[in-house]
Amino acid sequence: MSTELELPFRPDTQLTEVMRLRVQSLQQRGQKRQDGERLLLPNEAVYRLDFSKQSLRFSQWTVRLPQTGRLTVTATSQLWTPDLTHLMTRQLLEPVGTFWREPGDAVDAPVQCYEADAHEFGERIAEMAKVRKVMYFLLAFADGCSSETVDCSIVFKVDC
Repeated sequence: MSTELELPFRPDTQLTEVMRLRVQSLQQRGQKRQDGERLLLPNEAVYRLDFSKQSLRFSQWTVRLPQTGRLTVTATSQLWTPDLTHLMTRQLLEPVGTFWREPGDAVDAPVQCYEADAHEFGERIAEMAKVRKVMYFLLAFADGCSSETVDCSIVFKVDC
């Protein structure tokens, strides 16, 4: 017997701000990023998933884009502490989840995605949940969507 557990991606405004300050600091000092460092882009924000259960099986993504737009979800493969270490590109998980709505799509039409990548990505998140209580993600908003208009969560099956 199994039940479903839907976990919403929650914005981590404090972590987003710390990463934005890093970019601003480098720009003000005229410095370059460290070799391999991943800086936060203006259209990105840090989100987190808090795992209340550890033994999960990926079921599906729930992404709502009320208008034309593109959402890219990138996971970090390990915990990093932005006050002590910078986010490095090698810490980013592949594949990423890419979801979009095209101009002319019906309002009730499902959001499109690269299904194989989204499924593999969901399975990798479920694997990481076995050893994590929290996982961090970079959400990139493009082509008309924003953090205010996007609703994103992931559904897992939990064995009872």
